[in-house]
Parts: sequence; structure tokens; C-alpha cells
Amino acid sequence: MKIKTASFVISEPNWKDCPKPIIPEYAFIGRSNVGKSSLINMLCNNKGLAKTSSTPGKTQLINHFLINEKWYLCDLPGYGYAKVSKKSRAIWQKMIRGYLINRENLMNTFVLIDVRIKPQTIDIEFMQFLGENDVPFSIVFTKSDKIKQKEVAANVKAYQNELYRYWEELPPFLVSSSEKALGKREILTYIEEINPLFKKPL
Repeated sequence: MKIKTASFVISEPNWKDCPKPIIPEYAFIGRSNVGKSSLINMLCNNKGLAKTSSTPGKTQLINHFLINEKWYLCDLPGYGYAKVSKKSRAIWQKMIRGYLINRENLMNTFVLIDVRIKPQTIDIEFMQFLGENDVPFSIVFTKSDKIKQKEVAANVKAYQNELYRYWEELPPFLVSSSEKALGKREILTYIEEINPLFKKPL
């Protein structure tokens, strides 16, 4: 798949205000500062599409983009560390969970993990939440250009071993680098393969 058009649609604080669920949708989420906006911009060939910042917690709303006039890309607020109040974090958590559980056309949630960092409890717990609520997801390891490829392989393996403590079967995983455009073809191909499975809600 090639992304020819990517346009901003709407930012909203509540899943009930999202665009009508008449086409397939894919969400991107991860801990703050995992490189989510850079990955989205790389996939869409548009450096200014999603807002990037060195300050964690830049994304604070549910952001929708229409891709190729055929499917939605949803940029969700990050979870974990961000320089915001506990009240704001609680609001984000409610917003994110409401979206993930209720969004009818959500085909897959890409959970972003910094490949340089050892498995974190907050990531494991988030994925357990997805599994317990039957939310389909896959894992995208980011920033693979920041370390040697042997380290990437070793860290991915370590993460898989950690996940096997909780699941007998693991979700799909991909390795990416926004700077090198690594993983772009694999992620877009994955979306292209799932799109035909979409059924409009009754």
C-alpha cells in the first residue's frame, strides 16, 4: 500500500464525537515520548501531519486522519509519564479506554514500544487491558536505528520472553525506525491485509 492522501479530520475528547464508523480504523498509542507522532508522519509521508515535540504528552485529544479516502488513522494520547496533573492523566485514561472499548470500526491498535528500553510494567498492563477487552492489537518497536541490530534483536526477544509469562500466543510485532523509514512497508501491508475484513456496523 502507498499512502497518497492523508488529511486531518477532527480532534475530540470523547469517542462519541469520533467520525461515523463507516470505514476501517487503526489506532496508534504508546508511552509518552515513544516516537508516535514521528512514526505516523513517516507512514503518511508528511512531516507535519501529527504534532511532534520533545515534551512528553503533546497529544491530548483523540485525533483522526483520513487516509487515501478509505480508512482512518487515529492518533491517541500517550500513557505513562507526562508533565500534566493527576486529574488530566485520569481524564486521558478514561478517554482512551472509552475509545478502545467502544469504537466499532477499530480494526487494530498499534502499541508502540521503545526497543531500547527493557519491558515496562505499564506497557504490559496496558496490553493486558487490551487482551481482556478483546481489543485487537499488535506491537511496533520504535527507534531501532538508535542501537545496533544485534541489540534490537536481543531486546525484542527479551520482550517476547516477558510476554510469554502472560500469554501462550503473542500478538504480531514489527520493528520500525522513523528516521530510516524502517517498518513502513510492513505496517502498511499489515493494514492493507486487514482492511477487507471490515464490516460496517448495523
